Amino acid sequence: MKKWWFVSGLLLISIVAAAFYSFSQFKVVNAWEEGQGVLPNKVWQLQFSEKISEKSLDPDLIYVTNDKGEKLETKLELGDDRKTIFIHPPENGYDLKAKEYTVHFKKGIKSALGRELDSEQTWKFFVKETLPTVGTQENLASYFEEIMKEEKRARGWLGGLKESFSMNDSAEESASADKSGGGGDVSETNVQVQGVDEADIVKTDGKSIFQAEYDKVRIIQAVPGAQMKVLSTIRFERDFSPSQLFLQEDQLVVIGHQFNEISRSYEEVAKDSLIAPMMQSSTIIVYNVKNPEEPKQVREVKVEGHYVSARKVENLVYLITQHYPDYWLLKENREIDIRPKFTDTADGPKEKTVGYDDIHYFPESRQPNYTVIAALDLDQPKKEVSMTTYLGSGNQLYMSKENLYLAVANYEDMDLKDRGVMAPDTDVHKFAISGMDVQYHSSATVPGTVLNQFSMDEHNGYFRVVTTKGYAWDEKRPSSNHLYILDKNLKETGKIEELARGERIYSARFMGDRIYMVTFKETDPLFVFDASDPANPKVLGELKIPGFSNYLHPYDENHIIGFGHDTKIVAEKGASQPRILTDGVKISLFDVSDMSNPKEKFTEVIGGRGTYSPLNHDHKALLFNKDKDIFAFPITVYQNSEKNEFESIFEYQGAYIYDIDPSTGIHLKSKITHINGDMPYYEEWERQIQRLLYIGDTLYALSAEKITSHKMGSYEKVGELGF
Repeated sequence: MKKWWFVSGLLLISIVAAAFYSFSQFKVVNAWEEGQGVLPNKVWQLQFSEKISEKSLDPDLIYVTNDKGEKLETKLELGDDRKTIFIHPPENGYDLKAKEYTVHFKKGIKSALGRELDSEQTWKFFVKETLPTVGTQENLASYFEEIMKEEKRARGWLGGLKESFSMNDSAEESASADKSGGGGDVSETNVQVQGVDEADIVKTDGKSIFQAEYDKVRIIQAVPGAQMKVLSTIRFERDFSPSQLFLQEDQLVVIGHQFNEISRSYEEVAKDSLIAPMMQSSTIIVYNVKNPEEPKQVREVKVEGHYVSARKVENLVYLITQHYPDYWLLKENREIDIRPKFTDTADGPKEKTVGYDDIHYFPESRQPNYTVIAALDLDQPKKEVSMTTYLGSGNQLYMSKENLYLAVANYEDMDLKDRGVMAPDTDVHKFAISGMDVQYHSSATVPGTVLNQFSMDEHNGYFRVVTTKGYAWDEKRPSSNHLYILDKNLKETGKIEELARGERIYSARFMGDRIYMVTFKETDPLFVFDASDPANPKVLGELKIPGFSNYLHPYDENHIIGFGHDTKIVAEKGASQPRILTDGVKISLFDVSDMSNPKEKFTEVIGGRGTYSPLNHDHKALLFNKDKDIFAFPITVYQNSEKNEFESIFEYQGAYIYDIDPSTGIHLKSKITHINGDMPYYEEWERQIQRLLYIGDTLYALSAEKITSHKMGSYEKVGELGF
């Protein structure tokens, strides 16, 4: 018996010693799949268990060879964490003619403490010119089975995660605007790129106003403002909810979410037909509204998945959706078809499925969903919708007239148990657009995460992006903020890193060669970049002020408007850090005529804690026209209570109209409300003004309950139409 205990003790000591030895070794901690296929501009990352000696950035210790054994000219870079080495590709990318490549790293690599790498290794890979396709049902099933295996491992660490960590993900587009709509006599949706329209809940053609709301679209005669009336109402069944609109001459495009009902259980239908039924879709319905009193439906397109975003360039509409398939069905029968489906009445009522040869995937990605880009030509109603399908997600989108960019969180080397604790980097995928043809172009990985559409821009062939690396709340690994400039093939051209440590980006604005970025934790630093030399961008100025701007809007070449919140710093006894309280809505006019010395020239603070505006998160809520002296937006105002800091008192609900002038300041010109009489005790959602627009000399305010018209300048009410 004693002998057994003795042997068991020795065995336990050996296991502990081996584990200690393994964990204490200086080694590479990320593993790559042998024989991996990558794109020509792939940047490899070597992640080590300890901080690395800078002397280890030696091309004789870390290098890449081709199939002839020739060493390539690659660039080595040490990451911010000092534990990661980036291996950049040759100047023109990896040559497609080579059959394979090999990454070498030798034992001479040392940690900052002088410990040597435990063993030298080689990893092989090959290069593909463009994205591969799934090809077969077997390949697609295997793809999702690998995801299920990874999720099962993660549940072991997390103590019982639900079936899929990503089934509850939602796609919220947080958009931005670059050019105010408002040329001529009719205002337009405030969009990011001039010439690239964005879907919105309200549109106008200068005669009628089109409003999407819950289960209907109203077409309202707007001119003259004193004689408004509802010309027609397009009502929808309970399974369809309209949320976004486009107008193209006499065509109204209604985009919404549709839920499809089935008579039997979902599982039974899938097993019997071996096809997972399409339960939800993003649906486009096109109407001819030449006679607005009798709109006529001309086309309907359904694309499986939830709505991400939409753009319109002239007569072409681009709809981006995400679809999380029920891949758990493969456990019951791996023959079940979980490809995304669509219908298009231009080609009949029959439901279609995206072909296996038309489903692309990113070689290193393992994402459990599809991104679908559907393109349709409004001038050719009988031409079938064009579908571009990829495995992988991307909630943040930027689009110019020629290219579309998707920003995707990169969890490539991160276990599921680390997601949410460790901050991911971002993959940027570029798609070239030519009419209805959407083709993958190139990809790049940038450190950090992208806040929203504001964070990306294309200018003179260069793609610019600002990111936050890490989390502001993580004191052990303080966050930092970066600017990256990539060329037309998404190869890094220039960058600025390590700005505002411990803070995160709240907003950004790209205005030609000038770039503005706001970060925040306790104060609001406004950074001014000069990007006229893409290879050598510079921070020319920095301004620290109370509060933060989560939306930036250009006023003119030398002034920019910030819209956000005021803040208060509250020091507490015994606390290591002060508390930051968000206060009223804040408007700032920044003078950036001297880029090295930006100034907050004028400010306006509205209300106290609890005050909010849709403009804080949705740029399309802004009506701005410098020539008409109008900066208007919906707002709900609360005032601080004298009793305690957590109580707020409701004061006003409606819209504020300002005049902003660099010489005289920010002046409140008028208020508009849809609440009759005294303000109620609480705000009322049905009377909340959603959008403001103008036609000629008349301003219109729309809520769910009514539309009012007002004379521009005096803003005296001239008409009201209740719904």
